[in-house]
Amino acid sequence: MDKVNILFVCMGNLCRSPTAEAVFRHVVAEARLESQFVIASAGTHVSHNGDPADARAQRFASQRGYDLSKQRTRQLMREDFTRFDFLLAMDDKNLAAMTRTRPEAHTAKLSLLMSFSSGGQVIGIPDPYYGGGPGFERVLDMVEDAAQGFLRHIRAERDL
Repeated sequence: MDKVNILFVCMGNLCRSPTAEAVFRHVVAEARLESQFVIASAGTHVSHNGDPADARAQRFASQRGYDLSKQRTRQLMREDFTRFDFLLAMDDKNLAAMTRTRPEAHTAKLSLLMSFSSGGQVIGIPDPYYGGGPGFERVLDMVEDAAQGFLRHIRAERDL
């Protein structure tokens, strides 16, 4: 069976999408399904490719047992729309940017990560970049919930 290729997408690939990547890696590892997935993150408007994740995002994630230290920013690329099965946006602006730039022959499913949350609310994950600690904690809470729901969705869809 082919691996499920997942790309988490936010604006700068500094806070939200690296957090989602790390949390989903953790959720997949807990389910002992690492060999079934390729998991990555990217940004729609990356200022500097190759930068580490935001230090605050790393710190708050680390407090919950997630490691963002090896992640580096990268720009969403045209080939991502065929390389990945799912491109999961952190908010409506990211989803709109992906929709505008996707090639005609894309194969990826585009959606909001929060569409898989337990609350059923299809809302965006707020960008914590210009805020303080509570914003990073909220992002983690939201991503943890949606990551569990997304894994349930994939397991049912792919019979994993």
